[in-house]
Amino acid sequence: MHSGKSYKLLEFLIWTRRNIYKTLIIGIIPVILYQVVDLKWMAIPWTVVALLGTATAFLVGFKNTQTYNRTWEARQIWGAILNSSRAFGTMSRDFLNNADATRILFYRHFAWLTALRYAMRDSRVWETAGNAYNSEYQKFYVIPERETSLETELEKYISPDDLKYILTTKNKATQLMSLQSKTIKELFAKKEIDSYQFVEMQRMVKDFYDQQGKSERIKNFPYPRQFATINSLFIKLFCILLPFGMLKDFDKLNDSVEGILKGNMVWLTIPFSVLISWVYTSLEQVGESTENPFEGSANDVPISQMSRTIEIDMREMLGETDLPPALQAKNNIIL
Repeated sequence: MHSGKSYKLLEFLIWTRRNIYKTLIIGIIPVILYQVVDLKWMAIPWTVVALLGTATAFLVGFKNTQTYNRTWEARQIWGAILNSSRAFGTMSRDFLNNADATRILFYRHFAWLTALRYAMRDSRVWETAGNAYNSEYQKFYVIPERETSLETELEKYISPDDLKYILTTKNKATQLMSLQSKTIKELFAKKEIDSYQFVEMQRMVKDFYDQQGKSERIKNFPYPRQFATINSLFIKLFCILLPFGMLKDFDKLNDSVEGILKGNMVWLTIPFSVLISWVYTSLEQVGESTENPFEGSANDVPISQMSRTIEIDMREMLGETDLPPALQAKNNIIL
């Protein structure tokens, strides 16, 4: 997540520079063929390009709206996890008179958060964090889940026996929450909590499972590939045809100028086609960087920061003073 006022124009230009290079070449070729090789027949009516551009704009707008909705839903899910965690912490502290059991529930919850965020950072084939323009930007910020192993993080929170068991499971977050339910059941069996408290704490377990499932749904189900594919194809087609549609219009400007520019106005097709194409390709790239909110890109939902916030809040509930530091943004990016 970018936590500053805005991206700098230079950052944005560097991030999108490969599209600028491509559209520059696409713009130069038809102008040379038209002006130098004298293939005047290559110019196409502007109406064709305008209609295609309008259709493409609708597709780009639709995609960006839907990808933003994915990111916003992910933020809501993790906001709900944060709120529910505070409530669970309060229950675990106030329902129990057993300090050791309370601490186990608290720290296992930290382990659940850790396992979940590590699972969310796993890569998927459709994700774009590995693309050159995204991966080269990763040197400007920190992805906590790439800094240390999951095992190293989990051993801070759970017993060696639990750690050994969890590392053998496929869905570690699910099994950690299952251990929470088992512990709550044991506390009820020992009459350390009453039936009402048992039901309330199990309801919290269910709530965490619900939020985990919603988070996994976004992670494991991509923005529909058919929409992503047609969007990309339309933009490429528009960028290719755009300079061909601008040739005649800029050529007509020769009638209204004098001097060195007369006869050369068609060359203006290049910068203007690059500018318009850059707008479309940049919108597509922005939408693409928004559709997977857990992949480790600069526009991710800051689940690492939120998990650390939860840990700090809950450890303070226990009266602890030796707290981990809050995660800080690096170059205005925080995950």
